[in-house]
Amino acid sequence: METAAARGVPAANVRRDGGRGAELRARRRPVRSAIAAGGIALLLSVGAWPDAAPAEQASPSRPAGQRSSARPISVWFTAGLGQLLEVMERTVRDFNVGQPTHRAEMALLPEGTYVDAVRVAGRAGELPCLLFIDGPLVPHFAWLGYFRPIEPFVPAALRADMLPSLIRQGTFRGRLYALGIYDAGLGIYANRRHLRAADVRLPTVEQPWTLAEFEAALVKLDALPGVTYPLDLKINYGRGEFFTYAFSPILQSMGGDLIERRTYRRAHGVLDGPQSIAAMRRMQSWFQKGWASATPKDDDFTSGRAALSWVGHWAYFRYAEALGDDLLVLPMPDFGHGPRTGSGSWMFAMSSTCQNPEGAAALLRFMVRRDNVLRWTAVHPGIPGRTSAVAQSPLHASDGPLHVYVQQARLGWAVPRPITPAYPTITAAFAEAVDAIIKGADVARELGKAAARIDAEIRAHDGYP
Repeated sequence: METAAARGVPAANVRRDGGRGAELRARRRPVRSAIAAGGIALLLSVGAWPDAAPAEQASPSRPAGQRSSARPISVWFTAGLGQLLEVMERTVRDFNVGQPTHRAEMALLPEGTYVDAVRVAGRAGELPCLLFIDGPLVPHFAWLGYFRPIEPFVPAALRADMLPSLIRQGTFRGRLYALGIYDAGLGIYANRRHLRAADVRLPTVEQPWTLAEFEAALVKLDALPGVTYPLDLKINYGRGEFFTYAFSPILQSMGGDLIERRTYRRAHGVLDGPQSIAAMRRMQSWFQKGWASATPKDDDFTSGRAALSWVGHWAYFRYAEALGDDLLVLPMPDFGHGPRTGSGSWMFAMSSTCQNPEGAAALLRFMVRRDNVLRWTAVHPGIPGRTSAVAQSPLHASDGPLHVYVQQARLGWAVPRPITPAYPTITAAFAEAVDAIIKGADVARELGKAAARIDAEIRAHDGYP
């Protein structure tokens, strides 16, 4: 996505911190002091979404009318947020000028070292009051004691209006630790002309493609002139979180999963169980048959070299610009155990060391106001995090091009990534296995290695009591 800092308005007390996470400890400089001092604005590398552009510089300044006596609220964001950076700055500025009691001070950290920075600052007791964090990592940091429960700060009416999938992703062992502005959507983007030329049925949420229909469609689309391969799985994103987000629904739709979900204490027999092995063998066969590419180019779908693209909501604007009315967003297929889609996105959590929890809570509630939710999802088209905002979003309302994401969530197709402190190990192990499987490795062996690695991590922490 194209990125821009706020134009023609003062920056909202923004500091771009270009240092590595490990350097936070080496400097031994309190994070809050560094932010309050203003620091030096630095250009950062990209990261949060694969099509994000480098963030532009902005100079810190105090919004007009802000009182110097206002209590500070330190806030961390990851830098590679595309156009969301501008929206965040505007939102923080609006919060600061709209009330005299608190002053939000943003810091932007590099995406590539952001999680490391959170770990280091958490150990040092130097986390900001509020931080943007990927939802599946919330249990990990909550278990470490870095985050505090936020139920006392979230009115019942607000909680009831949040998307249930976001509440699930932000809840750990019965306590709410995080809220999100939007939820993620996973679907299949298609070129209408290709489907029409191949005489492929358009699936609906009422009648999604079965596994047999999906693979039959790949055969037909593969035969079209100009189509190099039919299914773009965005392998060019590289081994990482996208592999878990995008491909664990294949396991789940075929009856497998990443871990046993009643106690979250065992991956063996689940991740390396017969259903998960069958699912990954099926996925591997798509590469072996030439239906998917292990070395795709990022524009394969928009150029027409690929007929379908299996990816998330963030690709919509770029795809719509390239294909116009020919772009379709199709629901996930049913591979035998019901359609499944990924869910959970970046959320706001409050640190346990926050010295101004009332201010942090006020900012959090402001961030998830309906008008701000709509402002965010207008530029980054995840599902609006407030149920009452969905109908007001031109992209997600019943006649909107992304309404299928809303339907999938309402139908219960969305599966949160495992809500356990072991998640960093789960996602790393699964992504490594998928990477090897794509390259032709033995599926049972790779999933067995991943399950053993996960179980060893759980045992090493006594099951995360």
